[in-house]
Amino acid sequence: MFGTLRTLMVGANARAEERVRDTYAIELIEQKIREATASLQAAKGTLASLIQRHRAEIKQVQGVETRIGDLVKRAEAALKDDNDVMAAEAANAIAALENELEGRQQTVARLDQRIVQLRHSVETGHRQIVDLKQGLISARAVRHEQNIQSRLNTTIKSGSAVQEAEELIAQVMGREDPFEQAQILSDIDRGLSHETLADRMSDAGYGDATRTTGADVLKRLKSKK
Repeated sequence: MFGTLRTLMVGANARAEERVRDTYAIELIEQKIREATASLQAAKGTLASLIQRHRAEIKQVQGVETRIGDLVKRAEAALKDDNDVMAAEAANAIAALENELEGRQQTVARLDQRIVQLRHSVETGHRQIVDLKQGLISARAVRHEQNIQSRLNTTIKSGSAVQEAEELIAQVMGREDPFEQAQILSDIDRGLSHETLADRMSDAGYGDATRTTGADVLKRLKSKK
């Protein structure tokens, strides 16, 4: 049982981590780019130091070679003068310098190799950061589109509320005019109480007129003329 609970907890934590990573994906990418940029800057600093040391070693090698060349000439001159003591002393100095030269040349070779490797790493890191920045631009664009789509989906989901409101408006607008309805009811009531019967019979020509008509007014005006 405890094993099952532990498995469920591990699964829940993994899902929660995935949700967090998805929610803050852009921020995480930005942070990784900052970390990669910092590492690249450190590598550049190391490369600069190696190149500086390499240049210094080259100068030392050149200096030792110059000293060896000078002592060789002096030793040859001493030998010509049969000055074996000075020639032997020069030979010892030359040997020491040649040993020093060999060590410095090995150092230069190691620096050369290290510089080549580190320069390659720096160039690779630079390209990767450029790619990451381009990827970040694309990720931002996709996230922007996702946000727009999410808002659109929300609007679509709220369409039922809009539709309901439209139906209510149509229902209100479609109702019969209560004032007109009251007038009609009043006319119906008058008809039922025979209040309009005399008017209708008068209009049909039975009996005296119960009300003045337009024809009556016109007849009166003509008689005055």
